[in-house]
Amino acid sequence: MMNKRHRLLEKPWCLRLALAGLIAGVLFISSHVGNSDRSLLCYLAGERDSRRAESSETPIQLTAILHYATSRRVPQQSVAEITVSFDVLQSLSSSSSSNFLIFGLGFDSLMWSSLNAHGETLFLEEDPKWVQTVLKDAPTLRANTVRYRTHLSEADDLLTAYRSVPECMPPKAYLRGNDRCKLALSDLPDEVYDKEWDLIMIDAPRGYFPEAPGRMAAIFSAAVMARARMRPGVTHVFLHDVDRRVEKVYAEEFLCPKYRVSAVGRLWHFEIPSAANLSRGSHSTGFC
Repeated sequence: MMNKRHRLLEKPWCLRLALAGLIAGVLFISSHVGNSDRSLLCYLAGERDSRRAESSETPIQLTAILHYATSRRVPQQSVAEITVSFDVLQSLSSSSSSNFLIFGLGFDSLMWSSLNAHGETLFLEEDPKWVQTVLKDAPTLRANTVRYRTHLSEADDLLTAYRSVPECMPPKAYLRGNDRCKLALSDLPDEVYDKEWDLIMIDAPRGYFPEAPGRMAAIFSAAVMARARMRPGVTHVFLHDVDRRVEKVYAEEFLCPKYRVSAVGRLWHFEIPSAANLSRGSHSTGFC
């Protein structure tokens, strides 16, 4: 079976559509255009915002355009799914730069980094060799390797057992150095823990065979990060492949149906408030 990270869209019309969305997106964000009624296609024709001189395309954006214009390898998410995250990035860019944490590194990584060209984007990937492969073609990307302690075959047992571990449960749940909670990603780079992430995309690790790490720890850890946020606003969490049982069940347990704001294709979008911003009466010993 071909690895999901290697998936290609071979149909020319799909390639053109994905490329058009990418180019429109990077020009749209880099120009800080605020009028949502104007078609993205106008920007493909060369139209620019009046502030182009002070916010021109960055090297990562130009690299992305060249990459996708000359490659048959295009993002694995659909245009509709990509648009969900793009719209959030657009809304946040009008007030400040965004911190974007992405679980997974692949052929779509250059696109995500270019769409957040004026913010910080960090990728977390399970396979060191794959990191080297991707960075060979896109050396400007920032990526770190993650060691997962879980296997997909353990998903049901982990979901049952975590409630009996105080370090897994709010308000005591934490990540850095938390070896007692198997769902906690306890050994990430300090930057991941020290920075507050405005957006978290979960499209990895692998979760389609029993020995794979599964996305249980990524989903749990994203929920813990979101609840620990101290800055104003919510944390936007995007979870891909929700057509699979484990992703769906863990999302409902930790990301919470009441925080889900949209569902497009195989992507769910959550807006998770911090525990500090919840009203006193809404606090509980669970995530939802």
